[in-house]
Amino acid sequence: MPAADSQAKNAVIAGTLCYAIWGLVPLVFQVIGRAGPQPWEILTHRVLWGLLAAALMVGFAKQWDQLATVLRSPKVMGWLTLSALLIAANWVLFIWAVNTHRTLETSLGYYVTPLINMAAGAVLFRERIDRIAAVAMVIAAIGVVVQALAIGHLPWMSIALAISFGGYGIARKRVAADAQTGLFIECLLLFAPALAYVVWLQSSGHGHFGQSVSTTAWLIASGPITAAPLALFAWAARRMPLSTMGFLQFLAPTISFAIGVAEGEPFTPLRAVSFVFIWTGAAVFAYGAWRKARALRHLTPATVATVRA
Repeated sequence: MPAADSQAKNAVIAGTLCYAIWGLVPLVFQVIGRAGPQPWEILTHRVLWGLLAAALMVGFAKQWDQLATVLRSPKVMGWLTLSALLIAANWVLFIWAVNTHRTLETSLGYYVTPLINMAAGAVLFRERIDRIAAVAMVIAAIGVVVQALAIGHLPWMSIALAISFGGYGIARKRVAADAQTGLFIECLLLFAPALAYVVWLQSSGHGHFGQSVSTTAWLIASGPITAAPLALFAWAARRMPLSTMGFLQFLAPTISFAIGVAEGEPFTPLRAVSFVFIWTGAAVFAYGAWRKARALRHLTPATVATVRA
């Protein structure tokens, strides 16, 4: 097998593994939640152990020079401060949702995130939305409206997850740093309040770290579980077409959707209709991404730059 084909195959495997981990993460936080820790305690341990895991990855990748460069740039640090706040909000909302039988709502949120990113790109970066993308957004919007009718209120959890993660992606787009370097700094920025909260919990007798071997192990594991898929994503994204990543990104919410249904979350016929619209919008979006990538492969570099602009 040629080296290029082998690398492309490995990239697909890494990307698939990354999104599979993200799809199965609800089960991890449910296990931790059943042991007693509340969302804020889980979040703070995720930050503390995520910092350690990211530091090990930065060291393994020999990116200390890159880290030092980022730390010396006030502008980049400003964007990473914003991304740290957004990802912390996203994490705590997600942890709370999967522990209160709202995994289906998290699935909906991550299905519409690419479409929110597309809309934000048009508004903030004046990116052009083609006809296929516009159709995908309209179909998905109909799905969100139907979901609101199905659950009797606006799916604010799904929207909050999509906006916070979409905003995180926009902020990180401004940062010229690898995923593990960015994660290390984000966790570093959140480290002091996270440590203070954990110390307060432990000293007041409300903390669960050290309560049992299994609970302690799961809390520690939340760090690698956070860092590992990000590293896989960063490695795969540099080695595979964006159209392929566009298809793979829907794997995680699909797995989460299956978890929610398997756990008996309310899934009425009207809610099923809403997901049909969401899936159709996602499929149209993925088709558009594939079509655009296919067209770009047949253009000269100068023409590609013009099209992307």
